[in-house]
Amino acid sequence: MALPLPPGLTPPEVAFLCEMELVTVIPRQRLDGLQLLGGPIPPLNPPYRTPIPLWLALLLKRQRRANILPPPWLSPSSLDAILQYETSSPQFSDQPPLPRTANASIPTSPPFLLDATADAPPDVLPYHWLEIGEMLLEAASDDIPEPDTVRRLMRDLREVRMAKIRAGVEVLDGAREVRMNGVGAMEVAESRAFIGGVVDGLRKIGAGKETSRREREAEERESGMGRGGDDEDDDMDT
Repeated sequence: MALPLPPGLTPPEVAFLCEMELVTVIPRQRLDGLQLLGGPIPPLNPPYRTPIPLWLALLLKRQRRANILPPPWLSPSSLDAILQYETSSPQFSDQPPLPRTANASIPTSPPFLLDATADAPPDVLPYHWLEIGEMLLEAASDDIPEPDTVRRLMRDLREVRMAKIRAGVEVLDGAREVRMNGVGAMEVAESRAFIGGVVDGLRKIGAGKETSRREREAEERESGMGRGGDDEDDDMDT
């Protein structure tokens, strides 16, 4: 018998979907283009930069057939500036704006967002910032300037942002909501169980309060009816 699946995406599933993000590579040898289900891959001609999916970039990097250009936000200076904002503001840092399309009714999502390429904005974190950073640090640390510093700053950013999520949930009650603007995909997946448990607990507390209120109102009505009957008996005796 198959076990029921948990609601939402798990962290491994989020990491798998993140591999569709586009990153910039510098090929080390000439490679022909590919026709894939996700779209065509242009020919790779060194030393020209080319955006390709992350999964293909990691494969070529392991085969020593290409180098990966890290996105501008994955640098010590950019991460340090974002960390200072995160520690000084109760809000999360903004995400890159969506590109303008000719047809506004067509949804824009990865892999059509260029948030991890060499042309990405340097002062904002994309939706998959945590997964992309960890994958690039693991497979292409030699392509990242000061990888140890970048790894430390990413760890600090992760701790600060998760603390904000926990602090937002702690003040949650029946009249408030948790703003998740600017929260990344992996952060949502990792905190879903915690947030869901808090919401379920608050729902049970609210249901218990509602039951107690109804019981108290019923007792008050019964007490009022009993006092009213005693008053009528006194009037009849008089």
